[in-house]
Amino acid sequence: MRKYRLIFSLAFQNEFIYRLNFVLWRFRNVLRVLLAFFLWSVVFTGRDTAFGYTRPQMLGYVLFVLVIQTLVMSAPSNDNVGGEIANGDLSNYLLKPVSYLKFWFTRDLASKLLNILFSVGEIVLLWLLLRPEIYLSFHPVSLLLGLLLWISGVLIYFFLTKIAVFAAFWTPENTWGFMFVILVFMEVLSGAIFPLDVLPGWVQSALQFTPFPYLIYYPIGIFVDRFSHAHALRLLAQSLIWLGISIWLSLRVWRAGLKNYSATGR
Repeated sequence: MRKYRLIFSLAFQNEFIYRLNFVLWRFRNVLRVLLAFFLWSVVFTGRDTAFGYTRPQMLGYVLFVLVIQTLVMSAPSNDNVGGEIANGDLSNYLLKPVSYLKFWFTRDLASKLLNILFSVGEIVLLWLLLRPEIYLSFHPVSLLLGLLLWISGVLIYFFLTKIAVFAAFWTPENTWGFMFVILVFMEVLSGAIFPLDVLPGWVQSALQFTPFPYLIYYPIGIFVDRFSHAHALRLLAQSLIWLGISIWLSLRVWRAGLKNYSATGR
């Protein structure tokens, strides 16, 4: 554990090296939340509900996306793992007494910690500036189930994205383009852009059989009281099933990729 604590500490310090990139990343997230906030404010003009949401529930969802998405989807490994495989730099890690997946998960956690600290400050600032009427459940059971589903979403996202990025073992020249498309789809289908309730019923039904809603939509839905405690408990159990599947698949792809991996001259 000591070596991973050291990796975490060094990774956290490295986050401050590229300050401009980090600031622009945070600005992008805040701008997107602001656009969604004003869009939904217009939608609720002259009406109390839309798509089954009250105005406070919807605005609470929009603002809370900033925090949830930051912890779930901030992952430097998505930008680096594919390149290391394609360039042969993976060999350096295979010779070290550390797990490659644990190494990058630890680095991702350092990034998530810094991002969530900033996102909480941004939420407070936005609330002070806009003074929106928002709704979040403070029931202990809702908070606990929402937090557990949130943590499960973090893990599911990590392993799902690794399944995609390990495609670099077979198509190293197309790593980033393929990963970009996957990330866009995951962002939309997870509920990070808008609540999945606004989609047609058949799309919502289809998404229930995928892991994507467990990343953003279901955790926030619990926090804004869209689901009963019994339903939330079922969602948590289902998310653990998806977590097990994503871990199993990522390890299978990883092992298959290592058999295909070569780094001539490294």
